[in-house]
Amino acid sequence: MNTESSSSVEEFLGKVPLLHRLTSSSLKKIAQVLVFKRYERGDYIVRRDDEEMEGVYFVLEGQAQVLGSVGEDSCSEFLLKPFDFFGRGIFGNVYAVDVVAVSQLTCLLLTSDHCHLLETKPTCDSDNERSLLERILYMDPLDLNVFRGFTLPNAPALGKVFGGQFVAQALAAASKTVEFMKLVHSLHAYFLLAGDINIPIIYEVSRLRDGNNFSTRRVDARQKGKTIFTLFASFQREQQGFDHQESNMPHMLPPETLVSRDEMLQRRMTEHLLPSYYLKKVAAQYTAPLPIDIRFCEPTEQTKSPSRLKYWFRTRGELSDDQALHRCVVAFASDLMYAFISSDPHRKKGMSAVPVSLDHSMWFHRPLRADDWLLFVMVDLTASQSRGLATGEMFNRKGELVVSLKQEALLKETVTSSKPILDAKL
Repeated sequence: MNTESSSSVEEFLGKVPLLHRLTSSSLKKIAQVLVFKRYERGDYIVRRDDEEMEGVYFVLEGQAQVLGSVGEDSCSEFLLKPFDFFGRGIFGNVYAVDVVAVSQLTCLLLTSDHCHLLETKPTCDSDNERSLLERILYMDPLDLNVFRGFTLPNAPALGKVFGGQFVAQALAAASKTVEFMKLVHSLHAYFLLAGDINIPIIYEVSRLRDGNNFSTRRVDARQKGKTIFTLFASFQREQQGFDHQESNMPHMLPPETLVSRDEMLQRRMTEHLLPSYYLKKVAAQYTAPLPIDIRFCEPTEQTKSPSRLKYWFRTRGELSDDQALHRCVVAFASDLMYAFISSDPHRKKGMSAVPVSLDHSMWFHRPLRADDWLLFVMVDLTASQSRGLATGEMFNRKGELVVSLKQEALLKETVTSSKPILDAKL
C-alpha cells in the first residue's frame, strides 16, 4: 500500500466510531496490513455455515445485507453501510448469519492474525516499558463512550485526586471518541468535588458535535454516583491559515544548566541550618519523584514573593509520536504548581495555605512534544474574594508559543478543626 492510499485509509479508520478508542499509531499499524476485498451485487461475503471467518471487515464503499438464521422471531435483516463493520475479533462472538453484497461493495479486511491490533490494553507486562504518565493516562473502555481511570500508588496526590490527573484523563477519554485526525485545540474544566484516590473514576463522554473540521465533547467524571469534575473540549482537523505571534519567550538559562525540583528538595531536606518546621514541610512535599522533570529558572522563595513563576518541564522518558498523548501529558503537567503563585504575595512565617483549583482553561496553538523541554511562564493577575486568577504561557525551545492557559483557584489559609471533613471542595 503506497503512502497516499495508506493515509486515506487511516483517515477512513479514524471515522469508524468503534476505533476512536485506539491511538493514531495503532490505526497506522492497522492501515498497513488491511486487505482490499471487492464484491459484485449478490456475492456472499460471509456464509452462516462458515466455520472460520477471515477476520474483521470494514465497509469502505457500497452496501451489504445481513440475513439472520431462518425462523428467528425478530427481524434480523439490516443494511451495512460505509464505516460499519462485522466479523471476528472485536466482541469475540460469531453469529450464524449471511452477509450479502446488495451493490458493488469494497471492504477492508483485517485478517485474524492481525486482530490483536484492535486491543486497547497495553501489550507489555512490564511497567518499565511505559512511562508513569502513560500508565496514569491509560483509559479502560467500559462502553463506546464510557471509560475507567485509576489513581496509581505513585501518582501525585495529597490525600485526593490531583487536578491535573482529572484534566488529562478526561481529555484522554474524549480523544478516544474523536477521529484521530482531529486534535484538541481548547478545553475548559471545572473541579466540583474532591476525588477519592482509592477508587476508580468513571469518565462518561457526551458527543455534542461532529462536523467536518470540528468536534466537541463533554466529559463528566463520577465517583460514588456523584459528578466530581466536568470538562468541555473542542477538537479540530489540521487546517492551513494565518500564523503570527505577538508574545515573546523570555530569555532564560537552558534547562540542562539548572537543578531539578527533586534534587532541590533533597538538598533542602539535608540542610541542617534550616528550622525543623520548615524541614518537615519540605519532607511532606517530597513524597516521591514527580513524573514530570521540573527545572526552576529563578530561586523559589518560601516567604512573600512576586506572583509569578517560570520553569522548564518535560515528562520523564520518551513518548510515542501520538500528538494526542503529548497534549494529554501537557494538560497533566499544567496544574502542578499553577494555583500556588496566587498566594505568593501573601506568604508569611508560619502561614500554611493550600490553593484549590476551581476552573482551568487551555488553548493549544501549535504541535508540541511533552518529552522535550517546554518553558512554562505564569503570572497571577489578581486575587479577591478568596479567589486568585492566573494566566500562563508555554513555549518550546524555539520560542514558539504552543499553549496558553488561565486558571482560577480558591485561596484560603489552612484552619485546623475537629469537625468532620466534608467531601465538597468548597
